[in-house]
Amino acid sequence: MATQEQVIGNWNELKGKLKQKWGQLTDDELGQVEGNFDQLVGLIQRKTGGTRKEIENMVTKLNEETGGRLRQAGEKARQYVDQAGEAVRDVSERARERTMERYDEAREMVSYRPIESVAVAFGTGLLVGLMIGLVAGSRYEA
Repeated sequence: MATQEQVIGNWNELKGKLKQKWGQLTDDELGQVEGNFDQLVGLIQRKTGGTRKEIENMVTKLNEETGGRLRQAGEKARQYVDQAGEAVRDVSERARERTMERYDEAREMVSYRPIESVAVAFGTGLLVGLMIGLVAGSRYEA
């Protein structure tokens, strides 16, 4: 038998299937039961005269069909997310490896030519500082 949570979870899709199976059900009536399994079975029983067991079995079957499609869609979405996550991990791992290679190269260069490295770093810092000073100064003048 379908549980209350399952019926509520699939309610919108299940309503369409219920109306196909039992055409005499109206949107208003289905809106009143709003996924409550016992009320739904009672409503169908009053409208059709079927036995409670038959109706419970049919609602459960329809609910499982609906839930099955939702599970398939969820599984497909999960597969896409897993693939995307794997792709992101691969790209980030390659970026980390490249960064480490460049870091090792820079460290090696600094150890072989420490004076030149300090001079280049000082010159780069000086140029960046001048550029920032010029940009900041031009903003205050305007």
